[in-house]
Amino acid sequence: QTRTGIALLYDEVSENAYDIRLKLTKEVLTIQKQDVVCVSGSDHSANHRTVTLRRQPVGGLGLSIKGGAEHKVPVVISKIFKDQAAEQTGMLFIGDAIIQVNGINVESATHEEVVHLLRNAGDEVTITVQYLREAPSFLKLPLGSPGPSSDHSSGTSSPLFDSGLHLNGNSTNTAPSSPSSPVANEPKYEKRWLDTLSVPLSMARISRYKTGTDKLRSNAFEVLALDGVSTGILQFYTAQESADWLRAMSTNISDLTLQNIKMANKCCSPSDQVIHMGWVNERLEGADSSQLYKFKFLALKGSSFYIFSTPPVSTLDWVRAEKIYNLCEVLFRIHKLWLVDDCWLQANLYLGIHQDFDLEDQRPYCFSVMVGHGKSHYFNVELGSELAVWEKSFQRAIFLEVQRTGSKTYMCSWQGDTLCFTVDFALGFTCFDSKTKNVLWKFKFSQLKGSSDDGKTRVKLLFQNLDSKQIETKELEFQDLTAVLHCIHSFIAAKVASVDPVFIDSQSIARKYMYSN
Repeated sequence: QTRTGIALLYDEVSENAYDIRLKLTKEVLTIQKQDVVCVSGSDHSANHRTVTLRRQPVGGLGLSIKGGAEHKVPVVISKIFKDQAAEQTGMLFIGDAIIQVNGINVESATHEEVVHLLRNAGDEVTITVQYLREAPSFLKLPLGSPGPSSDHSSGTSSPLFDSGLHLNGNSTNTAPSSPSSPVANEPKYEKRWLDTLSVPLSMARISRYKTGTDKLRSNAFEVLALDGVSTGILQFYTAQESADWLRAMSTNISDLTLQNIKMANKCCSPSDQVIHMGWVNERLEGADSSQLYKFKFLALKGSSFYIFSTPPVSTLDWVRAEKIYNLCEVLFRIHKLWLVDDCWLQANLYLGIHQDFDLEDQRPYCFSVMVGHGKSHYFNVELGSELAVWEKSFQRAIFLEVQRTGSKTYMCSWQGDTLCFTVDFALGFTCFDSKTKNVLWKFKFSQLKGSSDDGKTRVKLLFQNLDSKQIETKELEFQDLTAVLHCIHSFIAAKVASVDPVFIDSQSIARKYMYSN
């Protein structure tokens, strides 16, 4: 199904916006601009059209103009009146820039100068025009076909107002002149929407923010193709239109991503399948402590969480990731949702490990992935629905990896002894001597009643003895304590999910938000 609609293309340099038409299919977003094309006859000059108008006693030249050099735009035809001179030629259109009047170049002329020239040009006026494809939106030129207008001369020649040339000028001939009409062998023209840019949506990304900043564009966003080609800033007339187009494009991009995942998985073993992948923005700290955002492509595949600067297109690209983390040793955490009443909801997930974050940025739909050695990555997505998908995908990928792995063993120490600590999906926790392999203690997951750590290397695990019901404290030291704590979290969450999947779903912050809206 193809979706079409009118929008504006915003030029950040000139700060002007131009009317465009969007055409969205499942795979491509096409930007169209209006132009005048020759539909029959021989067109001697594709760009310029020269037309002779005969001034009529009633209706004059039958057109109005806007613009002028003093406003840094050419003078353009802003209205064409039905059944009057300009319309009868079949060669003039709203949006035509006037290049010459009776052989005099007016490209650098002011509005008043062109009005004076046209009104004093006599009964026969020859004008050369060229369609202005990028007419600034402040000219407010109608996009439809020419039709009758009730708006007559405004009485002032401001560039932002129409100067009506449908009134009589200084005509020397009072007898009715024959109307302007197209000659049989002259070319015929039509105004049409023409494709000017096509952006493939496969692996494309969308941004509502000014590059690298937290400044949200008002009712506007940009679409960037995999090869970096940009649509430019697409601006919409209302917030509703902007939201509808954003959702439609995001849906198509997501559908294509699912197709790419299915294709990739045909070449992967069952234990190395892609669960989810897609674009996000990563928050980076600048040298001056400023917050910068950069596009990153994330993937959950097999046993690993990948961070790329560009999407993996071939099998070889997977080893070129910027970062690769084991899924058992990461912790996914939602930070922000933008609620309907403009409040921020900050939430810890089930068994979340407390960590303070600077949450002063202005972006909604944020999540972090905490990794080993106390480090973390902070990400933002464009839509709440994307956040819900990432939350669900991380859960699924981590649970699958826990079940595949079965157990993980870490080297640790206590009071000078080198020990091994095992987290096992079926058995729970076991600690044994690394040399003799003698088991020192073992507990089920259900026996873990609490924990505390020094934030560096040491952790206390509190277990309840099944017989005495007393709490037993076990202290251990790890080289990468964060990774071990994340692993414990992953195994416990996976265990709970295997016993009670509904409970895990009930903890979903993002999905609760999505359903409530």
